[in-house]
Amino acid sequence: MKEVEQQRTEEQNFQQEVSREVISASVIEAELHNGHFLRKANNGGNEIYHFRAEECPNTMRELGRLREETFRAAGGGTGKELDIDAYDSGEFAYTQLVVWDPELRMILGGYRYIIPTGDGAYASHLATGELFHFSDKFQREYLPYTIELGRSFVQTAFQSTRDARKGLYVLDNLWDGLGALLVLNPQIRYFFGKVTMYPTYNWEARNLLQVFLQRYFRDNEGLVTPIHPLELHLDPDMEHRVFVGGDYRNDFEILLRELGKFGERIPPLIKSYISLSPTSKVFGTAINHDFGDVEETGILVAVDDVLPDKRSRHIDTFRPQQQG
Repeated sequence: MKEVEQQRTEEQNFQQEVSREVISASVIEAELHNGHFLRKANNGGNEIYHFRAEECPNTMRELGRLREETFRAAGGGTGKELDIDAYDSGEFAYTQLVVWDPELRMILGGYRYIIPTGDGAYASHLATGELFHFSDKFQREYLPYTIELGRSFVQTAFQSTRDARKGLYVLDNLWDGLGALLVLNPQIRYFFGKVTMYPTYNWEARNLLQVFLQRYFRDNEGLVTPIHPLELHLDPDMEHRVFVGGDYRNDFEILLRELGKFGERIPPLIKSYISLSPTSKVFGTAINHDFGDVEETGILVAVDDVLPDKRSRHIDTFRPQQQG
């Protein structure tokens, strides 16, 4: 164990310092306002924009800086001065989705996403493909109708209670943006992506959460499997010993209570995904060695099964004419 900890310390010492070059708000606004407005957020007075890296190069650089700063603080990150990789540029580049605060004049959070092309060529260029194997059924019946999501973040400063006024809405704002994408792309039936558990998360709490997710959101078809699955070494009796509520609602309350004993909560993104739809599917977990050895769990949300209150808030409130 000491050798592993020493190796991680040595690796961390080789990390580059996160870039200190902050792009000015006026430069970012000039790029975002050049035809990249998507919609007004439903809460917080924020605005949502989407763009490709080559369309807003300065904004992309600032986004890369904020992503690396945020992920590094949580215990992950690329170890480079900016979190910008091959998936952010090129023929099959992901599109960036950001929440912009017009009052503070800054990016509060973001996602990146890719929408399927008609010829299916994009399927071999998905970020999740580095960690997961897609079954033939998944490639044939799901991927052509799926938006893949990644790099979800909320600025560290807005995750704390001192700035809850703004931070409370950022993740919700991002779902407003994703809801707009569904309206603009009615062929889409699924959201697919990864949720991240950082090395700093208590391992016993992690096991509890994994058991709960497998109990209620298990992929019984083998649609997506990790290429190198994480061995969790779960207690085989935990599910029946701990989760005795008899249904999802009661077991969810048990989960919250048990996680609290370890000083942990359900990570916000995981909570957001499973609260969207009762038919979400959770796939296996892999270690991402290129991102601070974080644990990445695949997850799929069926759009048709999004709960009515979520649909009315994030999807039905968008009108295409809102776009600039």
